[in-house]
Amino acid sequence: MTDVLRIANCSGFYGDRLSAAREMVEDGPIDVLTGDYLAELTLMILLKDRMKDPSLGYARTFLRQLEEVAAVCKARGIKIVVNAGGLNPTGLAEAARALYRKLGVNAVVAHLEGDDLMPKLAELQAHGEPLTHLDKGVPLSTLQVPVLSANAYLGGWGIVAALDRGADLVICPRVTDAALTLGPAAWGFGWKRDDWDRLAAGVVAGHIIECGAQCTGGNYAFFREVPDLHHPGFPIVEMRRDGTFVITKHPGTGGLVSVGTVTAQLLYEIAGPAYPNPDVTARFDTIGLRQEGPDRVLVSGIKGEPPPPTTKVCINHFGGYRNVMTFVLTGLDIEEKARLAEETLWSLVGGREHFAETRVSLERADRPDPGRNEEAFAYLTIAVKDPDPQKVGRAFTSKVVEMALASYPGFTMTSPPTSESQIGVYWPTLVPADAVEQRVVVGEETIPIPPTAIPRAFTPPAAPASVGRAAAPTSGAPATIGGAAPGGPTRDLPLGTICGARSGDKGGNANVGVWARSADAYRWLAGYLTVARLRALLAEARDLEVERFELPNLLALNFVLKGLLGDGVAASLRPDPQAKSLGEYLRAKVVPIPLALLADAPR
Repeated sequence: MTDVLRIANCSGFYGDRLSAAREMVEDGPIDVLTGDYLAELTLMILLKDRMKDPSLGYARTFLRQLEEVAAVCKARGIKIVVNAGGLNPTGLAEAARALYRKLGVNAVVAHLEGDDLMPKLAELQAHGEPLTHLDKGVPLSTLQVPVLSANAYLGGWGIVAALDRGADLVICPRVTDAALTLGPAAWGFGWKRDDWDRLAAGVVAGHIIECGAQCTGGNYAFFREVPDLHHPGFPIVEMRRDGTFVITKHPGTGGLVSVGTVTAQLLYEIAGPAYPNPDVTARFDTIGLRQEGPDRVLVSGIKGEPPPPTTKVCINHFGGYRNVMTFVLTGLDIEEKARLAEETLWSLVGGREHFAETRVSLERADRPDPGRNEEAFAYLTIAVKDPDPQKVGRAFTSKVVEMALASYPGFTMTSPPTSESQIGVYWPTLVPADAVEQRVVVGEETIPIPPTAIPRAFTPPAAPASVGRAAAPTSGAPATIGGAAPGGPTRDLPLGTICGARSGDKGGNANVGVWARSADAYRWLAGYLTVARLRALLAEARDLEVERFELPNLLALNFVLKGLLGDGVAASLRPDPQAKSLGEYLRAKVVPIPLALLADAPR
């Protein structure tokens, strides 16, 4: 069809900038508009919507965005591919068709089905599929509460089939985030199911742009280098037929596209160098990045391998209820005030052991000789979780209020008493790929999409000589980049003086990717930041299993902290249940940095 296919993204999550779809369509030429609306937490939000109203279960904000761009996209031939269908792609497809009719636009709307495995769970278990929790290693049969939803991660070939049949809008349910880019790329260039390297490039491109402005300067460690960060432009992939591509954004928009911003996003929510998807396994240890020009990063060299024979499934189940209250402690004797507040509250609610799970944290934001009232504040947060809503509801928060005139001096809270909130728990598991019956519905036609056939014998391609293929976690031996690590005198400074970081969640696990900005700095980082040293720097990781992976082609290390987030974002009692701040926390730790590396450090 073309030598370059311009695939733009206008959404990184359900709740992202509403104007982004219009901006991507109006601010410059594109061929495909994509939008990612789903996350593990989002599925729980949509599930609660659908429990209240069976016609819901999709990302309703997409319809507002579609109304602004539907006519222009149809006139210009811009295809739209989104996963806003969530738990009800059929319902969103019907609503989209009604919107097109209202606007007088004649458009073909297709939607994907088959991700919903709820009707098949009993059958799968009866046929010997244990649906084992990927992190805890226990079968689903051990679960004593009802399963609320079960959705397989679909790949990109259903999107290809829909576009082949002339769809103007493709509505997806729980597909992999990268499939939203891979599908249009494979369709546009006629890639085959065994074009492993090019399919892997589509996955990498999708991973880079799936979180919207996070690859154009958003949440970037060196944010002071990013111009106009209050309104960054959203990303565009200029995909080429051979699988190389450029990450960019519309000219004149805010933000930054650099090797650094792209590296940061590549490290987001990953584990090892092998990045499996239903259509291909992309090797992140073969990705090459080069600054091609202002706001243009060329990505090349990507190698791919066949996908695994299994498909990941997101199961959500009921996990009880939780509540949180935070005391404000002011001025002197903070530790004693916190002790009094905590002991009093536990005595009023029947003891700490009265709840299934609790978490207590004291955050010292107070300063000596405070210049303002707020500079004298510290915060004591007490969180509780239990299967019984009565325990953690008003019966808990009302006891906090009862303390108001009978406890420590200066008693106040950050919020009024609240009712309990229901918890959904994420259960990641695998099923055989052929257990997922993906279908594409276009008008009156339903097209089955078989899984990718795995070749019986496959020899992985050789990695470039400069790339260390760390197929398994490493303890900290220097990675494969020539030359010795800088030595000599050091200075105690925050790690973030010379290194960036990006962190996120995968169920109950957290990842933190750390990258250097020069080969010398990476040689030092790879030798210094071992698993043992990470545990020493991060108190929360000291008792956890930690995996370390090397990505020398990105000058990066990636760490996976197993179990840091408990049962995942929807159930965690941590103040940062998605580990978004973990990378910046690590960058703030003071370490001995060789003086030789400080000359090129950002100011």
